[in-house]
Amino acid sequence: MRKVTGTWTPGRKQTEQPVLRQRHKSGSFGDIVFRICNYTVFLLFTLVCVYPFYYLIINTISSNELSASGQITLLPRGIHFNNYAEVFKLNGLSAAFGISVARTVLGTAGTVMVSAFLGYMFTQKKMWKRKFWYRFLVITMYFNAGIIPMFITMKMLHLVNSFWVYVIPALVQPYNIILVKTYVESIPVSMEEAAEIDGAGVLQRFVKIILPLCVPILATIAIFSAVGQWNAFNDTLMYVTDQKLYSLQYLLYTYLNQASSLAKMIKSSGIANMTTSLATQQTPSSIRMTVSVIVVLPILCIYPFFQRYFVRGIMIGAVKG
Repeated sequence: MRKVTGTWTPGRKQTEQPVLRQRHKSGSFGDIVFRICNYTVFLLFTLVCVYPFYYLIINTISSNELSASGQITLLPRGIHFNNYAEVFKLNGLSAAFGISVARTVLGTAGTVMVSAFLGYMFTQKKMWKRKFWYRFLVITMYFNAGIIPMFITMKMLHLVNSFWVYVIPALVQPYNIILVKTYVESIPVSMEEAAEIDGAGVLQRFVKIILPLCVPILATIAIFSAVGQWNAFNDTLMYVTDQKLYSLQYLLYTYLNQASSLAKMIKSSGIANMTTSLATQQTPSSIRMTVSVIVVLPILCIYPFFQRYFVRGIMIGAVKG
């Protein structure tokens, strides 16, 4: 019997390639349905996250009478900006804003530099008792002395009723140091060895080689530290009694608890005159929402500039390359 062998035709492959490309480009019906469902879910999740901030903003610029009765939900009505003008006149708000900005800038810069240097030093095998100090650092993530010993420590260090109580205790953050250490370990050792052969010291290698390469993870740490510093008010509550050192978040905390009395004070004082309409008169809800927007808005404006470093820094810093 004659054996029939198959033959290969070059034109067959050429005719199938455009069809495969077209199918891959357009995708199957299941892929299209998955994309639509995926985009819909994430769009709804985004709206759920954004709407509370939008709700705050439209209620602060709408009629206070309508806002207090819960009639402002989607679009602002009776637009005015009197709430912000009146809230900024409250005692201590500008000073508290300056304190919060100063602690955020100095605290973030100090935390980033300390985390970068200690994270780099823990990768150096020449460091004295490196493993012991690293394990000692990790232990502090799970155990702490408590509120009363912390207060006694701060008082002995003369940090109570001092601006530096906001900055110094937050310099050493074990989690941030671990992130930097893991990130530095992913950098090729040959780069540092070449600089060491050329005569560069530890500080020169750290400043000229490590720091420029650690920008993503340092930007991530800067986000963590800045948000934490800006939102903190427990340290003010525990360590500060001087009103000149109150932070903006602590002032928001007191304003939220005293919104009713503040609204009565504004109405009865010279800040609001008798010709003011009900739409612009301060109410407890208008004060709460306006102060909340003032506190949240700065960090919302800064975050997008660092967001592009966030995912890359976390992914590279969390897994050793």
